[in-house]
Amino acid sequence: MAPVAELASGRMPHISVRCRVPLCFVMTAPTTSQPRTYEIRTYGCQMNVHDSERLAGLLETAGYVKDDVGEADVVVFNTCAVRENADNRLYGNLGHLRPVKDGHPGMQIAVGGCLAQKDRDTIVRRAPWVDVVFGTHNMGSLPVLLERARVQQEAQVEIEESLSVFPSTLPTRRESPYAAWVSVSVGCNNTCTFCIVPALRGKEKDRRPGEILREIEALVAEGVLEVTLLGQNVNAYGSEFGDRAAFAKLLRACGDVPGLERVRFTSPHPRDFTDDVIAAMAETPNVMPSLHMPLQSGSDDVLRAMRRSYRQDRYLGIIDRVRAAIPDAAITTDIIVGFPGETDADFEQTLHVVREARFSGAFTFQYSKRPGTPAATMDDQVPKAVVQERYERLVALQEEISWAENRKQLARTLDVLVAEGEGRKDEARHRMSGRAPDNRLVHFGLGADVPRPGDVVTVEVTYAAPHHLVAEGPAREVRRTRAGDAWAALQGEPKGVSGVSLGMPTIGRPPAPAASGCSTRS
Repeated sequence: MAPVAELASGRMPHISVRCRVPLCFVMTAPTTSQPRTYEIRTYGCQMNVHDSERLAGLLETAGYVKDDVGEADVVVFNTCAVRENADNRLYGNLGHLRPVKDGHPGMQIAVGGCLAQKDRDTIVRRAPWVDVVFGTHNMGSLPVLLERARVQQEAQVEIEESLSVFPSTLPTRRESPYAAWVSVSVGCNNTCTFCIVPALRGKEKDRRPGEILREIEALVAEGVLEVTLLGQNVNAYGSEFGDRAAFAKLLRACGDVPGLERVRFTSPHPRDFTDDVIAAMAETPNVMPSLHMPLQSGSDDVLRAMRRSYRQDRYLGIIDRVRAAIPDAAITTDIIVGFPGETDADFEQTLHVVREARFSGAFTFQYSKRPGTPAATMDDQVPKAVVQERYERLVALQEEISWAENRKQLARTLDVLVAEGEGRKDEARHRMSGRAPDNRLVHFGLGADVPRPGDVVTVEVTYAAPHHLVAEGPAREVRRTRAGDAWAALQGEPKGVSGVSLGMPTIGRPPAPAASGCSTRS
């Protein structure tokens, strides 16, 4: 009898608070004539994207294979709880899957991530055809929970209240052979009134520097050229073991890893962003001249209400010092419009900071009330129409600035790490795309020597748009790399093959999250 039938007949789901099966990620999938297939649907931030790589690694270690035809035996939702419509989106997708599951004997559905941590057993009450619910702290339990649900014929809900195994110790199936995420910490010690993430991810837990560097070295040995250091508040790294200079030291240590060409990190918090980090960025050649520095609001009053421990002057001071040390740095940010109590004068202060900082790009959000956060119960909630009008003004201003900043790149020669899946129109326009050192997206034309994802090309910028650059001619130079070799090996090509069939590859740069504004944007 299928789990959905048992639940419909009144049987309750199995609910536990922590995994009691040691080394649960080595559980194998049930033996069948064909391996069971899986699909993972990811919502939220870069941390969730990286977590999905681990979930894929767990499932493949357990004997599952990735579904390529849209008929997965196991569908896993890795959820985000930050945006207001997160739960509606999840339940809508679960609803669409119900008839699919009814027509697919043995199919299982699992829900994990931040929304699962928050809603717990609510999920199987609202969607009783779900087989497994697991939290942010026990991803390693997924294969065991799937098997237990299959054998016991009832939904399994397992949520741990604190981290038992650091996620980086779990197997990982990376989406890119040339760029990789590396977590330096999980959790957050901040208490921002709009953010539910600390309640779902827990207090900050830091990895030891040697462990991080060993992971980076192993990635480089596999062909990776670029790593992005991840943390909910990445530059607070070291607070757990009492070294406030630990993040700057880690950046400098990354500069000593042979073969590592590009280092990025996200997201820092202005409170913890110190001059030693700026110096490490400026003085370490492989740390890229790009910085994501969340602003949230330019108003001191709103920042105070948000419980953000910096003010406008401090924020702009950081931007000035970064630009003095790294003149070519591209700086991006996060901004929330319409926080409770935000006045017209407060919003004008946000526009002032945007004009002064001249961000190359911004992730802009309309404030959404999240149950369980202090801001959700604050007085003076801003009317939707007012929020929308302010939001449109902010977006228009930032678009104007982004375009002006990108026009400054015209005629510049850039080294671009060729990526995959960055340009939706690349095949039709006979071009490829990648990221400049400052993380700007660059589309470039193709010549006789076609690079592979993971190779590095030198191009001249001929056109600028608000969100991308174009080099209309072919690359001046194509540098074959170990990363390109790794990409070619995944396609079954010998090393050094220059041809690329555009649009065909399925392995690429770590994918962008399906919805923005989550845990790594502090």
